Amino acid sequence: MVRGMTIEALLLRYGVFAIFLGAGIEGETVVVLGGAMAHRGLVPLWAAALAATAGSFLVDQLFFLAGRRFRTHKWLRALTGKPAYARAMAALERHPTGFIFAFRFLYGLRTISPFAIGTSRIPARRFLPLNAAAALIWAPLFTGLGYLFGGAIEQLFGRLHAVEHLVLLILGAAILVTGLGLGARWLWRRRAETS
Repeated sequence: MVRGMTIEALLLRYGVFAIFLGAGIEGETVVVLGGAMAHRGLVPLWAAALAATAGSFLVDQLFFLAGRRFRTHKWLRALTGKPAYARAMAALERHPTGFIFAFRFLYGLRTISPFAIGTSRIPARRFLPLNAAAALIWAPLFTGLGYLFGGAIEQLFGRLHAVEHLVLLILGAAILVTGLGLGARWLWRRRAETS
């Protein structure tokens, strides 16, 4: 990564490839920005959604395999001491299929969950199709939100041309994604308490 480059500058410079990498590594912010880029005509919407789907699926699959292969490694054992890991494992034990499908949507659990699932007894043949199905829903959804949100910003502030305006999109997208994530987390906990 080039020093001092912001997420939006990287997206503008590397386009669909940046969306592919960012979807797996960073998550919602990059995918929403990919949708906003599509709204501005900088990349095709289908390409942004496809890159986000592929990046999210591939990185989560690799994290799952790393959890499976390196479960006794000291680096991975350090992750198991984190509160997010404990929350992921507790949710996985209660609702394995639902959790595998939904972890992308749960704020604060997205990155650590595939590692946690990899350390569990969930077979790879079960994780792979659920991971693919979740990526096929998650990425187009957040790309679409970015596309739609880009239109709302343009209506509010006029036609966006400068890169600096993407900062507004980042802020708005972060607020939207955080709200959705917290809402999903609240619903997940409420459902778990009533089970």
